[in-house]
Amino acid sequence: MYKKVNWPLTLYFDGECPLCAREIKFLQGRAAKDRLFFVDISSGAFDAKALGFTFEHMQSSLHACFADGLWVTGLDATLWSWRAAGLGFWATPLTWSVFRPLLEFGYRLFCRLRPHLAWLPHPDSGRRCVDKRCAVPTSKLASDEQSTLKTKQT
Repeated sequence: MYKKVNWPLTLYFDGECPLCAREIKFLQGRAAKDRLFFVDISSGAFDAKALGFTFEHMQSSLHACFADGLWVTGLDATLWSWRAAGLGFWATPLTWSVFRPLLEFGYRLFCRLRPHLAWLPHPDSGRRCVDKRCAVPTSKLASDEQSTLKTKQT
């Protein structure tokens, strides 16, 4: 697929998703700092439009961009991020053409179900709790929808 990989790879992920955050935490612990960068799209500082995308598009599946500007999404973004973290052996089944259609189906299903998995424990949940009260930050999409509603009401 690629003759030469142009590292680093920048991985765009939704830090509000408990399962996504767990995978990112796992990758961060193994990736070389100069080979894999992480950008949390749920951060208020993230601007999808600056990259030529909408926030909804970025949230619909995993996105990654190589140093030369080549974008990969979905399972390919997963494959290359795991390779960047030195875990390519574990992601090798993503390259097997016999399993790829089934894996693509499973990934699309996960992407549809992902917004409904917010109830799962988040790896940062301890930092979100103070004085026996826990707060889950509002996602960028939810805060954008609230702003739209407020604008329509006025």
